[in-house]
Amino acid sequence: MTEFLNLLSVEEVRSRLLDGVRPLRAAERLATPMALGRVTSAEVLALEAMPSFARSEVDGYAVRARDTHGASAALPAYLRLIGEVPMGRPASIAVAPGQAAGIHTGGQIPEGSDAVIMLEDTQISREGEIEILKPVSFGENVLRVGEDVQPGQVLLPSGQQLRPQDVGGLMGAGVLTVEVVRRPRVAIVATGDEIISPERKPTVGQVRDINSYILEAIVKEAGAESVGYGIVPDDYQELKSVCQRALLECDGLVISAGSSVSARDMTAGVVAEISRPGIIAHGVALKPGKPTLVALHEGKPILGLPGNPVSATVVARLLLIPAVMRQLGRRGLPRRPGLRLRVTHNLDSQTGREDFIPCRLVQREGEEWADPVFGKSNLIFTLVRADGLLVVPGDANGVAQGEWVEFLPFDV
Repeated sequence: MTEFLNLLSVEEVRSRLLDGVRPLRAAERLATPMALGRVTSAEVLALEAMPSFARSEVDGYAVRARDTHGASAALPAYLRLIGEVPMGRPASIAVAPGQAAGIHTGGQIPEGSDAVIMLEDTQISREGEIEILKPVSFGENVLRVGEDVQPGQVLLPSGQQLRPQDVGGLMGAGVLTVEVVRRPRVAIVATGDEIISPERKPTVGQVRDINSYILEAIVKEAGAESVGYGIVPDDYQELKSVCQRALLECDGLVISAGSSVSARDMTAGVVAEISRPGIIAHGVALKPGKPTLVALHEGKPILGLPGNPVSATVVARLLLIPAVMRQLGRRGLPRRPGLRLRVTHNLDSQTGREDFIPCRLVQREGEEWADPVFGKSNLIFTLVRADGLLVVPGDANGVAQGEWVEFLPFDV
């Protein structure tokens, strides 16, 4: 087997890949409640002011702030109670000097008043009269018209992935539909004479397809659609034909296995033949996943991943997810959502190579630590038992027990 030369760092490969990935332009309009997790294709503008009327932030009394100046528990101010603002309807009373009106959170501020004093800062002195136990300032506890949103204001920028609060905010602003980027279609091709479908029982020399299902889930997690092209045997022309069709029909291509440089593996040859500008990296300075192949075809990402499930998962998280995010026009790329945790064991590493080690979270000394899950890269349940990946940086030759490390959780 030929050895890899000129290995590129993970950051260099990702930078080259993202520089060449073309964002999608196609968009679709969805009902806002159905758009959770989707990415806005354009700015979303406010249709109206929010709030549309001045309203109270608290339960209490609508007052004129000047009528409360100097009030204290020892020397309260006295105001005449003239009624209560109804909920869900316009205020039908007006507050004159020396008066107050009962009001609930969200109620309209009645004419003449300019502040609300909280209920707990008052008490009833006698029927129709309240004591003010502390002063309030002009506008205190009042939401003014347009204080949250002004008409025409940008509610969400282009490239915003819609979160639950975004959906609620848009509905509250009367934005019932939103334009979002079409989901990228990512083709998944499994290769190898030894790979069989999970429904079959493997004989000696055969293994069930694992990677296709891991990759399908990662693609969906990233906000794209996966398109399966089945298991392709070790036949150059058949692999070439399937990959050409996939690139015509989809926005990206992931080939599982066949990424090494042995004579038996054909992925590199096929990708080099069918892609333009072609291969940008074949071999990455990381473990696991060193034999990864990365290419571009007319702005579409192509990844040739190792056959070992742990390697394929690590590389897909490091490169495939950012590529999909770039296609969606997501803001904030590139960003790795890492945590800083201490590690439970000494770990050896090789300088010049980033190591990504499956870890579970454990409690020690009243805080969370990263506990490595040791296992070979073809053992899928090494990943199943893990909560994320511990990162040993490329300029280190290992980490010591108790040292702080970067931890990439799977659930982000």
